[in-house]
Formats: sequence, C-alpha cells, structure tokens
Amino acid sequence: MNRTLAALSLAAVFALPAGAQTLRYPVKTVDFDIWCTEIQRLSWQRCDERRKDDVTKFEAYRHTVEKYEIPYLRNKENVIHFDDAIFGYDPVDKRPDSTVARPPSPVAGE
Repeated sequence: MNRTLAALSLAAVFALPAGAQTLRYPVKTVDFDIWCTEIQRLSWQRCDERRKDDVTKFEAYRHTVEKYEIPYLRNKENVIHFDDAIFGYDPVDKRPDSTVARPPSPVAGE
C-alpha cells in the first residue's frame, strides 16, 4: 500500500510541470465549429455533420497550433522581461530613495 501511494505521489510530481506550463502560458484553443466554418471555409451544414475525416484534420491542426503556441508565448515573455531590464531599470533615470545619502549642503557647511 505504501509503495503504491509513493508511486502515485511521484507520478503526480512529474505530471505537475506540464500542467503548470499550460497554466502559466494561456494557450488559446480553436473550437471545431470556428475551425470548420472560418478557417476551412466549409458550409455550416457539413460542419454540423462532424465527419470523421474533418474531426481528424481538426485534431491535427489543433495539435500543430498548440505545439508552437507555448514557445511563442515564452519568447514573447522573454522579450518583455528583456525590455524591462534594459529600459525599466535605468539608474540614471531613477530618483534617489531614502536609502541614498544626500551630499552635504554647501550652505550648511558655513
């Protein structure tokens, strides 16, 4: 019993990164009706039939889109962080905060 529980918990740990990746990057999936009518430009009557070959083509299309969506979103996020690192953290444009010592005033030294 303990070995089974340990094996299940270990399997759950390895399954988490894949699920976390889809939660971090919101992958937009296309629904069959939109794919059929707008992307394939088939008639709505044929789309309502949901033929087996149409469903197979849709699954292949969706798999291809999702395969490229996560790397695209990851790259987009990296570009945003890079821009923030370059343009957002410029020490010249930062105002001094309370931890920065101010130089002595020339009037106070007299």
